[in-house]
Order: sequence, then C-alpha cells, then structure tokens
Amino acid sequence: MVRLLLSGDRPQSVLLGALLLTILVCLAFAPFLFPGTRSLETAARICIFIVLVASYDLLLGYAGIVSFAHTMFFGMGAYGVAIATQRMGTGYDALAVGTAAGAGLAAVFAFLIALFSLRVRAIFFAMITLAVASAVAVLVSQLSAITGGEDGMNIRIPRELTPAFRPFDGPVLGLNVNGRVLNYYLVFVSCLVLFLLMLRIVNSPFGRVLQAIRENAFRAEAIGYRVVFYRAAATVISAVVASLAGAIFAIWLRYVGPATTLGVEIMLDILLIVVIGGMGTMYGAVVGTAAFVLAQNYLRDWMGGASEATSFLPLVPDLLNPDRWLMWLGILFILSVYFFPTGMVGRLRGVR
Repeated sequence: MVRLLLSGDRPQSVLLGALLLTILVCLAFAPFLFPGTRSLETAARICIFIVLVASYDLLLGYAGIVSFAHTMFFGMGAYGVAIATQRMGTGYDALAVGTAAGAGLAAVFAFLIALFSLRVRAIFFAMITLAVASAVAVLVSQLSAITGGEDGMNIRIPRELTPAFRPFDGPVLGLNVNGRVLNYYLVFVSCLVLFLLMLRIVNSPFGRVLQAIRENAFRAEAIGYRVVFYRAAATVISAVVASLAGAIFAIWLRYVGPATTLGVEIMLDILLIVVIGGMGTMYGAVVGTAAFVLAQNYLRDWMGGASEATSFLPLVPDLLNPDRWLMWLGILFILSVYFFPTGMVGRLRGVR
C-alpha cells in the first residue's frame, strides 16, 4: 500500500525515510503536538510550500525549464478565490468556482507562454517569464477596483472554517477543536493529495520522458518524442498545481495581496528551497521546505536564546544577535550548497 501511494519511488535511505515519516507525522498531528497559533501557521505554510516547491521542481528539476513566473500562477489561484468570494459571497461554491477559475487562467497563461517561448534558448525563456510575471504583478497593483491594489483583499470563508465554529462541546485529546483546526486539516489533506499526484506524474512514462529531455533534448527529439509538447505539458501541469496551492493558501490566510503571493521574495524562496532540498526529486521539496520554513520562523528565536546563553563570552553574543538572523540564514544556505551539492535528499540517499 505504501509502495502504491509513493508510486514506487522509495526513499532509498533509512535516514531519509525516517526524516520523511517524522515530517509527515508532525504535520498530520500538528494541532495536537504543537499547540498555539504560531505553530499551526508554520505547519500550514510548510504544507502549502511543499506543493508549491514540488510543482516548480517538476519544471526545473525534471524538465530542465527555468521559469520566474511561478509566483504569478500561485497568485492567480489566490486571487481567483478572493474575487469569487467577493462576488458570490461566503460559501463553498464560491471557493470551488474561484479555485477552478484560477487554475483555468493559470493553465491558459502557461500554455501561451510555452507556445511562444519554449522554442527559444533557456535563458531567453527565463527572461520572458520574468517579464510576464512582472507585468502581471504591476497589473494586479493597478486594478484596485478588482484586486484591491496594494492593500489586497480580505477573503470571507464559510463559518465552519473559522475559529468561531466549535464542532465539539469539550476538548479532543486535550485540544479545543475549532474551525481553524478543521481549516488546517483541509490544507493538510489537499496538499497531501496534490503531492502524491505529482509523485505519480514524475514516476510515470511522462515523467521519464521529461527527464530524458532534460538530459538531452536533441536525442529525445531524434528518437521521436515531441519535445515542445512535453515541455508545454509540464509547464501547464506545474502552473495548475501552483494555482491550486495559491487557492489553498488564500483560504487558509483569509487574505491575499501582491506581497503575499506575487512578491519576488517568494520566487527566491522557492529557488532556495529547491536547491537546498535537491533538484529532480519530489522528496527534496518536503525536506527543503520543512528546513527552510522552520529556520525562517524560528531561527531568530533560537539565536536570541543562544545569545543570552553566551552572554559571558566576548563578541559571541553580538554575532548571535537576533537582528542578524538573515545573515546566518544566508550562511546556512551557503554551507548547505557546499556540503550538499546534490541537496539534502541526494546527501541522505548517499548515506546507507
């Protein structure tokens, strides 16, 4: 059963398997293991970014396509939900329509970009996607009557997914379950299904062809594969999954704005996570996202504790000052690239 769910793609390492199982258990029982709003926010963000990063790795790691428009598709899903709930009101039908509309728009944009751009060299395709993503971000900021402009939009979701909803009279396993917890499990289950779907795609004959094209596109075309078709299909699939991740993110956050979905910082985070986790492996998205988001959210707190603990030493407390957390995050990234050139997953698979 486990082999079927993983589409035959085993971790190939006891350490990697144990780490993946630990992450899965922690995310599955996060509301009970790590009570508190901040912990739940972190767990939900990890779930959503696993899907977002995995969808980008389908492009970069498996198809060898460098794109800078991934946050554009992410934003389309989020804004689709926001606009639908604003027009149709609070209801599951509005969430479904908004999610479908965002995914459809992302598919159309991805197909058009692929149709006109994938025949050019990789660097030119990357520049085209960057230009399109920048244009869409500016357009979203300017169309304030539809998108809310720079202020963004608040999203109204069904009461069953809000903290005001209490499905049980008493605590369950010591936790007072409310609509926020139900919303988290909607995020967790949706992201798990999308991740397993992508795992199935990359381990199918379609995924094998993508890897062959990545290694040598001329040879793949010479033996009869339509390279442009496969690359366009990978671009569309990746865009649709990214838009679905954006819709889930909007439902969870109950807010969407240019900075939260279309920012350049998000695109850089995605690139960093793919490199840290390991390109060309879906498990790299899981391990890399968990490590990066935890460092992003808790490194500052850990440094504050370390600074206090070493207050009797010269210079060390200043180096560990919480205000320097970005510097240390950069150092950790450089070290990870130096010691794990194939990513964390590649390194763990090498340790048997």
